[in-house]
Amino acid sequence: MEKVAPSYGPAVPTRSAEPAQGRRGHPWWTLASVAFGLIMVGLDGTVVAIANPVIGRELHTSLAQLQWVTNAYLLVLAVGLIFGGKLGDRFGRRAMFLTGVVGFALSSLAVGLLGGDIVGSIGAVIAFRAVQGAFGALLMPNTLAILRATFPPEKLNMAVGIWGGSSAISVALGPIVGGLLVQHVSWESVFYLNLPVAAVALLVGVPVLAESRDERPERFDFPGVALLAAGLFLIVFGFIKAETWGWGSARTVGFLAGGVVLLAVFALVEVRTRMPLLPMRLFANRSLSISTVVVLVGFLSLFGVLFFLTLYLENVHGYSAVQAGVRMLPLSATMMLAAPIGGVLTQKLGPRLTMAAGLAVIGAGLLWMTGVHAESGYSTLWPPFVCIGVGIGLMITASSEAIVGNAPVSDAGVAGGIQSTATQLGGVMGTAILGSVLTTQVSASLVRKLVGAGAPATIAHQLKAAGAAELVGQGLAPTLAHVPTKLQVAISTGSHLAFMSGLHTALVVSAIIAFASAALALAVRRGRQVPAGGPVAL
Repeated sequence: MEKVAPSYGPAVPTRSAEPAQGRRGHPWWTLASVAFGLIMVGLDGTVVAIANPVIGRELHTSLAQLQWVTNAYLLVLAVGLIFGGKLGDRFGRRAMFLTGVVGFALSSLAVGLLGGDIVGSIGAVIAFRAVQGAFGALLMPNTLAILRATFPPEKLNMAVGIWGGSSAISVALGPIVGGLLVQHVSWESVFYLNLPVAAVALLVGVPVLAESRDERPERFDFPGVALLAAGLFLIVFGFIKAETWGWGSARTVGFLAGGVVLLAVFALVEVRTRMPLLPMRLFANRSLSISTVVVLVGFLSLFGVLFFLTLYLENVHGYSAVQAGVRMLPLSATMMLAAPIGGVLTQKLGPRLTMAAGLAVIGAGLLWMTGVHAESGYSTLWPPFVCIGVGIGLMITASSEAIVGNAPVSDAGVAGGIQSTATQLGGVMGTAILGSVLTTQVSASLVRKLVGAGAPATIAHQLKAAGAAELVGQGLAPTLAHVPTKLQVAISTGSHLAFMSGLHTALVVSAIIAFASAALALAVRRGRQVPAGGPVAL
């Protein structure tokens, strides 16, 4: 029998969902609206990855500029999530969610029009991608907060499971829809796709969503906002640039260390502030603190590997973006189905066992994936994809309940921001850290794999000296002009073997992280779920 999480002291009155009038405040219509908002953000992330190569060609960008099409969005999003949740708690979660939906759609339109169709400027693309990140930071944390304030305890976990499944829909459809739009329409059309999705979210949400906020509004903690934003910016920027600058460079160490120092100062300031941006008392709850760490390291393990599995499918096997997306469907479809099941299991067993089981299943799937080789057929790919998808679905639901469910309803927006921030930081860190693991192993094994495949040692050393490891780390093979076909085949074979060596090492490291996170998750306890305003009739 799990113990009830300790309370946080005197209850803070919270203005809860408005009395139901017609569909106003109806839980399942509310879920439909926030799910469409979440799908919009998820689709944007996946379709932009498909569009990036075409954006680079048509706007004649450098590699650094193209990277910032993604990085500008990630930076602003990661920095703003907790602040966006706090704005929802203060000014109303419905208001901030709808503002986020409208702003995200309009900034998407601006990316397509000003970045492409009208001006054709990569600077405009990057600038409005940053604006998208700002509105995404308003939207994302308040989705969970709205569900927490709307659903009764016995239905909340199922709702969060469906909420998690909506993310899987965007993961599944994004590469396919994005690839078709880029191939048959234009790269700008992948941003225009957000407009009809936003329209559905608004058409459902405006008449349905009930407002909820803190009953006692607080003055804004501007020093806290500045310190948190600066600290997260330095850490995220440091991880993004680490592969370019090198992990041991003064700039990388300076950015990461500076970010940690600013976050430590932020924590000290918040403890002494009467009305803090991020109440440190939340982390006095052991389960919330542990769950935040588990989400961060769990998504670190997951996102980094998924990025390189895409490279494996497209560059090693030669699939198009659409073909690769179709082959990833077992993972995303299973995740979509497993998330609601995770909600049921979380309700019955609590988040501890469900989250630990999900992470253990992810770890098993990652280890299973080490049996995949460059020439492996699809029959060896889809079973571990299914395994990983099941684990993700279970983990997303249970971790959301563990974080948001262990916070008072009055702090639901901030708790949603904590969960979303941990997810985004985990993704950024995973891509950077596991990318470094992969490229280090590729560099260490490249000459040996090339020679083993039949390439002369002198050519193998020349290729490595010329920087071929960076190309091979993307799953590609260097090509040499005017060489026998047999030699080029040996170079391609050896390059793919080196890439697979790096991928297997990254998979093993990821699996170890997932298993360690599963062990840590066993310390989590079930939160006391008391939606503002009491039970809501379904």
